[in-house]
Amino acid sequence: MVNLEEIKNELQGLDVIGKLKLLAEKYAGEIIFSTSFGWEDQAITHLIFANNIPIKVFTLETGRLFPETYYVWNRTLEIYNKPIHAYYPNNELLQDMVNTKGPNSFYESVENRKECCYIRKIEPLKRALTGNKIWITGIRAEQSPNREDMHDLEWDEGNQLVKFHPIFDWTLADVKNYIKANNIVYNTLHDKGFPSIGCAPCTRAVAPGEDFRAGRWWWEEQSKKECGLHATEVKSVGS
Repeated sequence: MVNLEEIKNELQGLDVIGKLKLLAEKYAGEIIFSTSFGWEDQAITHLIFANNIPIKVFTLETGRLFPETYYVWNRTLEIYNKPIHAYYPNNELLQDMVNTKGPNSFYESVENRKECCYIRKIEPLKRALTGNKIWITGIRAEQSPNREDMHDLEWDEGNQLVKFHPIFDWTLADVKNYIKANNIVYNTLHDKGFPSIGCAPCTRAVAPGEDFRAGRWWWEEQSKKECGLHATEVKSVGS
């Protein structure tokens, strides 16, 4: 098992690029970054690609993404000329669900929605993470209440690896300023009231003053609005 305290001590005093470079060197071939092409993920993708840091970048191709998301994906490939590995749902699981319940069963119950998230996101994620020791994410502390108790470095018990959130302490203003300063391509849905962008049928714009996650699975209770990607048991190491 990776020693969290050891990693924390090694990262101390380094800037974001320094931390990513150290982890990439220490865990060569065993470190991976997941992107959904939102603000935060585009900032981290730039940090990795622009500095030629050897971290594998991947995305979950659910089959239900916005056209704007596909545009950002394609432009990112063109700009950096670096691979972004796509992980797709298991074909048999997806076919069985759609054949049995239809393409929009997720609207009918929380159980159906979680089944859809599992097939389109959780199961492919498990495959993507297999064989890795470090998982880089774009999580920030201020994004949702349950994430305020997290730290930038955690042990993910469910996936048996370390999660590192390099821009955990950045504010949304920090992210926007970084994107503007580095002329990074981003999803234009962010300019239309979409702070969090997932699958098209499950994401809407939020009104001024609404919670950050209000636009995701808006037909459900607030307490049920995690898809499960980051809901596994974790052991944190304080900053």
